Amino acid sequence: MTKVTPVIASLLILALIAGAGAAQVGSSNTSDINESSNQTIGMEGASAQNMSGNATDLTNAGSMLAAELQGNTSRTNLTVSNVTAEIGLELVAENFTSPLAITAPDDGTGRLFVVDQIGVVQVVDANGTTLPEPFLDLRDRMVDLNPTYDERGLLSIAFHPNFSENGKVYAFYSAPLRPEAPEDWNCTNHISEFQVDPEDQNRVNMTSEKVLMYIDKPYHNHNGGQLAFSPADGYLYISLGDAGRANDVGNGHTPGIGNAQDLTKIYGKMLRIDVENVTDGNVTIPQNVTGMMNQTENMSVNRTANPPDPTWTTFAGSLYGIPADNPFAENQTEILDTYAYDAVPPEIYAYGFRNPAYMSFDSGGNNALFVADAGQNLFEEVDVVYNGGNYGWNIREGTHCFDPNATTAPPESCNTTGYLGEPLIGPIFEGGRDLGIVVVGGNVYRGTAVPDLEGRYVFGYWSDSRTVGNGTLLAAKPPAGWAAPQSAANLTPEANAMWEVQMVNITSGENETLGMFLRGFGE
Repeated sequence: MTKVTPVIASLLILALIAGAGAAQVGSSNTSDINESSNQTIGMEGASAQNMSGNATDLTNAGSMLAAELQGNTSRTNLTVSNVTAEIGLELVAENFTSPLAITAPDDGTGRLFVVDQIGVVQVVDANGTTLPEPFLDLRDRMVDLNPTYDERGLLSIAFHPNFSENGKVYAFYSAPLRPEAPEDWNCTNHISEFQVDPEDQNRVNMTSEKVLMYIDKPYHNHNGGQLAFSPADGYLYISLGDAGRANDVGNGHTPGIGNAQDLTKIYGKMLRIDVENVTDGNVTIPQNVTGMMNQTENMSVNRTANPPDPTWTTFAGSLYGIPADNPFAENQTEILDTYAYDAVPPEIYAYGFRNPAYMSFDSGGNNALFVADAGQNLFEEVDVVYNGGNYGWNIREGTHCFDPNATTAPPESCNTTGYLGEPLIGPIFEGGRDLGIVVVGGNVYRGTAVPDLEGRYVFGYWSDSRTVGNGTLLAAKPPAGWAAPQSAANLTPEANAMWEVQMVNITSGENETLGMFLRGFGE
């Protein structure tokens, strides 16, 4: 049995929440589990939905590896045996408030950057010393956070692939509600570009901020909030939640179909933009493309449910470009009567997400994009995200059917396609509530220190409460010969088959469970 104490350079250990201060993003299940789910919603759009037809079933419903319903809760189907390697824990840095992530640019300095939800990014130098001054400090630009639980804040940063040359870094954070937003809404998320101070590489020039997107939110939860550059295409990927509350219904949610399935809404989507080339080699989009209201006899729309103007402002064509192979970059899809507006944002790369609060790219293979999407009351999921894919929410929760009026009683049957007849893509992992509150994502391991984990997606599950540290570390093994296709159009049931998942043993002194301070690790 191999026993390894990983060092941060090879196993990226990410802290979650220290119990005090703002809480960890992504564990939205608990915050909205008691929200009213008995709202009657119009189903005018149901007739437009292709009732499976001849589309290939990619949902993984009925898979032997899918989670199971047990009464009004759920159970995960894990492989009986655990991973043979035992993983030890090593303290890398401490004295943060609510650390969400650790990242590092490819600049040869050996520095680590710790993202703290309260609005700062701290630098841990190559000697393991945390520098006294923050790299980035957004506290005076952020919304005031709830000190006991909040999903807003500074949620992620991403270094430009050429950071060592251009000094660009990107941040996703929650600012106070802007004046243009509906007055009863909650906050405005910013996706911003910053420049490093040329005279101090450990500090950002705070006057350099360029806001690429303003995204208004009716609720504090379901922000998504992740930024990452693909090692394959160099584009910036942005994950956005369905706008919050619960069940994809309520203020600011499209009646009948929800935001995640409304292609004219930016919420519940994965976006992809080109920050390097604004127009060259891209589709040129006029500044501030927001679309107009699509008024039809078949859609019940009011100011509360859907404001007459889109609640986001983007700057495609002036501050960033649209990759030409984004699924809706050049060819607009059919605009259904149930959609809120009459134009599809060209930034959309994939859709049908609830709260994709964790994502990472595989540094090997085909550089597949892995997303951990928080479930409602029963099922958590990990998806491999493809260009143009529909990931099912809120038609499905994981592989299971979903009813927003009975969230712990999945219908026995539902569609395997979206409202345009496109196949719904099921997860490669589906977890139950037996493992904890919510899946928290991870990375595909491409290191050499732990051979047993090579090529596996190593990820975590948050503790089963906010005060007890008993989370779980897991490793998902792909099917033999698995390779990610280039787009959802090329996906087959075999390529989307579910992965075998095992628990990973943690050896950490007195406490051999994962604990609330470890999120997971990667390469």
